[in-house]
Amino acid sequence: MVPRYARPAMTAIWTPEARFRIWFEIEAHATDALAELGVVPKSAAKALWDWWATNPAIDVPAIDAIEAVTKHDVIAFLTWVAEQVGDEARFMHQGMTSSDVLDTCLAVQLAQASDVLIADIDALLAVLKRRAIEHRLTPTIGRSHGIHAEPVTFGLKMAQAHAEFARNRERLVTARADIATCAISGAVGTFANIDPRVEEHVAAKIGLSVEPVSTQVIPRDRHAMFFATLGVVASSIERLATEVRHLQRTEVLEAEEYFSPGQKGSSAMPHKRNPVLTENLTGLARMVRGYVTPALENVTLWHERDISHSSVERYIGPDATITLDFALARLTGVMDKLVVYPERMLKNLNKMGGLVHSQRVLLALTQAGVSREDSYRLVQRNAMKVWDSDGALSLLELLKADPEVTLSDAELEDKFDLGYHLRHVDTIFARVFG
Repeated sequence: MVPRYARPAMTAIWTPEARFRIWFEIEAHATDALAELGVVPKSAAKALWDWWATNPAIDVPAIDAIEAVTKHDVIAFLTWVAEQVGDEARFMHQGMTSSDVLDTCLAVQLAQASDVLIADIDALLAVLKRRAIEHRLTPTIGRSHGIHAEPVTFGLKMAQAHAEFARNRERLVTARADIATCAISGAVGTFANIDPRVEEHVAAKIGLSVEPVSTQVIPRDRHAMFFATLGVVASSIERLATEVRHLQRTEVLEAEEYFSPGQKGSSAMPHKRNPVLTENLTGLARMVRGYVTPALENVTLWHERDISHSSVERYIGPDATITLDFALARLTGVMDKLVVYPERMLKNLNKMGGLVHSQRVLLALTQAGVSREDSYRLVQRNAMKVWDSDGALSLLELLKADPEVTLSDAELEDKFDLGYHLRHVDTIFARVFG
């Protein structure tokens, strides 16, 4: 985790103290269930909760010092708790294995992280909807292969992004449900030394569902899907960030990141206003996607359990969620303050002498009885003259002067109406926003 790209709410989920507190709650709830089943004295569970009620500070350095000797993190934690609680603590962890604590804790943390990320997406969706409505009918040029194609609106660009992130929200909600499972099944997952009702009790208390077959560890296909979902969200962030970066190019300059008073763009060139935030988002998206492959590789564990996944998840759990949280918040800020230049959009749209209307003329000629091949040849012949003139010539005027073009001047002029391309914007908006 890099502090530069981290926000407090998400980082708090991954602190050692937060992890140990979740561990304690898992152990204490399990002891409650064991006491109700008569496996351990009820006084043992009470002793744990009585100590917890004092809201004790978690002494992370002390636990780390014990682990330096035991070389086992869960044993170190249990030893430290026993030192605080006293003799009754010996009834903790009855029939449980370390993975019961570690995997269930990770599920809690990933579920908590999901809630933060879903809230992040909600904030982004609100901004994208506002900008889409604001520029619903702001005409701009649509590009394919980076080349002028046909007119769209800037609002449609924002609506497309909104629809994409709405899908990402649904994916993340599904991934959260998939990852939020509890395993308290003991060694190799057979419940030989712990009643399945303990697992059900703990799951209900900490807001998880029961893992059907845990094999001592929760199957890592769940985690692979979770991190793959984060990778998809990151790719959507990069797609929108790249759009902004292209729109800010000097030759385009249809929109740009907000440049605050006192901000500097270059140590050498005082005139520079660079798209640094969206470039940063592109890099952060690469990092989040980089965590997907290790998660996929974690699916393959030996037999009922090994710990080859453990070191990986100590990295990717915090880093992927913290980085994505920061990226979503940064993208929301960029889109909220994005400076849009409608006049420049219209100027660029009209830059190439009306070439953007070529398809309408092509279709009109075919409807007037000209073969598609000849229609294409006639329009392209004149369009290439405009292209070679860098837009100095007018496609409309060239077509009017072409004796092979059988459409009247009025019919041709009608095919150069910008409004024609925007007539279904409201239909698209209704699909996206309802």
